[in-house]
Amino acid sequence: MEFWYTEEHSEDVRFSIRVDKHIYSGQSEFQRIDIFESKEFGRILTLDGLIMLTEKDEFIYHEMIVHVPMATNPNIKRVLVIGGGDGGTVRELTRYGTIENIDMVEIDELVVEVCKKYILQTAGKLEDPRVKLYFENGLKFVRSKEGEYDLIIVDSTDPFGPGEGLFTKEFYGNCYKALKEDGILVNQHESPFYPYYIDSMKRAHHRIREFFPICKVYQAHIPTYPSGHWLFGFASKKYDPIRDLDEGAWNRLNLKTKYYNTEIHQGAFAIPNYVKELLEGE
Repeated sequence: MEFWYTEEHSEDVRFSIRVDKHIYSGQSEFQRIDIFESKEFGRILTLDGLIMLTEKDEFIYHEMIVHVPMATNPNIKRVLVIGGGDGGTVRELTRYGTIENIDMVEIDELVVEVCKKYILQTAGKLEDPRVKLYFENGLKFVRSKEGEYDLIIVDSTDPFGPGEGLFTKEFYGNCYKALKEDGILVNQHESPFYPYYIDSMKRAHHRIREFFPICKVYQAHIPTYPSGHWLFGFASKKYDPIRDLDEGAWNRLNLKTKYYNTEIHQGAFAIPNYVKELLEGE
């Protein structure tokens, strides 16, 4: 008998992966957590029935959410990660010896525990001594911070359930306040393809633009995310991700990446016309 995991991308579109095993299923205070094993994509983490990562393509998301800001400002020392319970964003950040402190705020401790047990590919660096884990609401955590961070990465789920508060005007305003004078904010920005995701994308872009003088959007192709076309937001008080890209400094680090390079960095900000129109409509 065949076993398939199926996710609804819209009312009329479904995405399926053949699954070999259902390794784990649990219900936390906030959401249902499942781990599947598949031949094509390796282990798969889903939250409330939506794919958060697969072992085969997670590197695309995590490299693009981390290395774009790090190549723009190589002097980043203090980082706040909001969400990111799978550990992939922290893994990429720990590759930089110049980073001194990484605070990770994840509302659901069970996500971290499950990933440490079943997906060490992403969670293997959460024990790095520079990493401090806080299991609490990211919206509340950031309220009390002022001028503390060089970089904030919002590695959140979609804007409902536990991730809902991370798409509000109040949250982005508090992120602005928590950043230093040259701080950078990067967030996962949803997809520009299906109506539900378009609404979330436009709302987030509009709210971030109210606070930050530099506000841009970049893209990556992530096969297991809805439509495969995924966006990230880049906002800063000072740095422009194209003008201030320090190619020489980043390339001298000799980091081995599978997706990101400084050419991709520049090209990722060349977004299609239909996406420009959606964003300008805000």
